[in-house]
Amino acid sequence: MTLQDAPDTPDALPGEDGPAPAQRLGMLLAWHGSAAETRMRRALSAAGLTPRHAMTLMHLETGPVSQRALAERLEVDPSVLVGLLNDLEGEALVERRRDPADRRRHNVAITQAGSAALSATNAALDAVERVLFAGLSERERATLRELLSRIDTNAEDFSCGE
Repeated sequence: MTLQDAPDTPDALPGEDGPAPAQRLGMLLAWHGSAAETRMRRALSAAGLTPRHAMTLMHLETGPVSQRALAERLEVDPSVLVGLLNDLEGEALVERRRDPADRRRHNVAITQAGSAALSATNAALDAVERVLFAGLSERERATLRELLSRIDTNAEDFSCGE
């Protein structure tokens, strides 16, 4: 069933004109979010990555980061990050090194292969976003980005199927 096939609600919201029923904003956002996620996952899988793997590489793009700081940036439990890093390290996309200043701490760095994978990933995601947002001007995209940043969500709201 598509969003357009969903049963109409009986009444428009107060103050709205016209015969068209109101669409629930949360449902509309979820519908488009699900479609966008499906397209993004396809693009990432073609590059051999999951969304979490891609986000991890994106956070490492600017240079090495402590494992603790990376977990905070990704908003994941450290045990989850260890699994992600094990996967990425197994593919030689990242490497963990002891911090020379504090041997108890590990720093994580993207490798040359990881940078190449990230470049391919970014190209695939760029192509998806060009299609997704083709109907929006640059200004509208900036507005959408700003509005979405104000939606009240946090890491506990997500269920990861990876």
